[in-house]
Amino acid sequence: MMKSSHTNPEGKEHIIQFALENWWITDPQAFHNSTKATLNVDCLEDTKVLAISLENREKLCKELQKMEYFFLKKTTAGYIALQKRILCLISSTATERYYNLLAQYPGLIQRIPKQMVAS
Repeated sequence: MMKSSHTNPEGKEHIIQFALENWWITDPQAFHNSTKATLNVDCLEDTKVLAISLENREKLCKELQKMEYFFLKKTTAGYIALQKRILCLISSTATERYYNLLAQYPGLIQRIPKQMVAS
């Protein structure tokens, strides 16, 4: 279990994403633009981390079309999940968002403190 978050200038943490087993998590802006990260990625449980540089990712995609397709599918799935989350944030009450989170990720609430869920 991992999380990505952003801490604003006042020191308040805003959690962007939790990543469960076999999920991918990153700061896509920093990775793809080779810039300083704006998100923190933290392990909440024991985690095996695999990493690849942008250069090696591009090389892999160039050499193996199946890998390019794999990364495209992963990126598209992440984009769709982000879109759903944004729509939920702008169109649902806090209570509705909480129950949506419970329905979508039933085991999550037992693995993280409620303060993180609220964040």
